[in-house]
Amino acid sequence: MSGILSVDFDVMLSLGRQLTGIPIGSFPYMSAHPTLLERRRLLTEDELHGVPWLPHLLPDERERVVPELRVSHAAPGELVCRIGRPATYWFGVIDGLLKMNTVTGDGRAITYSGVAAGGWFGEGTVLKREPYRYNIQALRNSRVAGLPVDTFHWLLDHSIGFNRFVMNQLNERLSQFIGVVSAGRSASPEQRVARNLAELVNPVLFPGVGEVLRITQQELAYLVGLSRQRVNEALAALEARGVLRIEYGGLRILQLDALHREDF
Repeated sequence: MSGILSVDFDVMLSLGRQLTGIPIGSFPYMSAHPTLLERRRLLTEDELHGVPWLPHLLPDERERVVPELRVSHAAPGELVCRIGRPATYWFGVIDGLLKMNTVTGDGRAITYSGVAAGGWFGEGTVLKREPYRYNIQALRNSRVAGLPVDTFHWLLDHSIGFNRFVMNQLNERLSQFIGVVSAGRSASPEQRVARNLAELVNPVLFPGVGEVLRITQQELAYLVGLSRQRVNEALAALEARGVLRIEYGGLRILQLDALHREDF
C-alpha cells in the first residue's frame, strides 16, 4: 500500500494523458504550470522604482514594507482577481495592461476600465476587506505587484504620506466615475474611445504610461466594447482633429483636455 501511495504525481499525470489523450496542462485543477501566487517573487530595484507610492513613505516605513512586496508574471487571459474571492493583496501594474470586468446574470461581459502601467487598484475592496465584485484579467503579458492586505492596513495606521496617496487615488477614481455616469451610454464611438484613452493616460492613476500609450487597437476594442474596425475609425477621426497621433505600437496623446470633450 505504501508503494502505491508514493507514486510520483507527474507519473499519474503522464498516465492520465496516455489514457485520455488530454495534455497535462488541460486537466482541471491539475495544471503543470504554477499559479500566479506560486510564481511570486521579490521585486528588483528597477521594479521598485515603478511603485509610485514608495517615495511617499518615510525610511523606516519603506524598510518595513519593501520585503513584503511581491511581483508575478500574468499571461494574457490570466485572472489576477476573481469575483467572490477574498482580497489578500493590493495590486499594481509594473508593466503591461489589465482590464476590470464582470459578467451579468445573463452571461454578458461588461468591461469597466483598463489598468495601465503604474496603476494600483482595488483599494476600496482592500479597505473594506471584502470579496472582489469584479474580475481583473491580463490583456497581454504583464508584471503585477502585490502588497499584503495586512501591510496595506499597517501603512494606513502609520504613514501620513501613504494615506495621502490613497486618498488622492480614491478622489481621482470618483471623478472618473462621475465622468462615465455623466456621459451615459449614448456616447458616440469617438467619445467612448476618447474617454477610455483619457482614463488610461491619467497621470495620477497610471504614472508609468509615459508620453506614448502602448496599446493595440484590438486591446482598446476589448476595453471600449467596440469592434476593432470601429475603434480604428474613431482613432482616425481623433487623429484628424489633432487630438492624438497614431504611432507604431501605441498612441501619442497631443491634447489631453480634448479627450474629455463632448462634441465628437
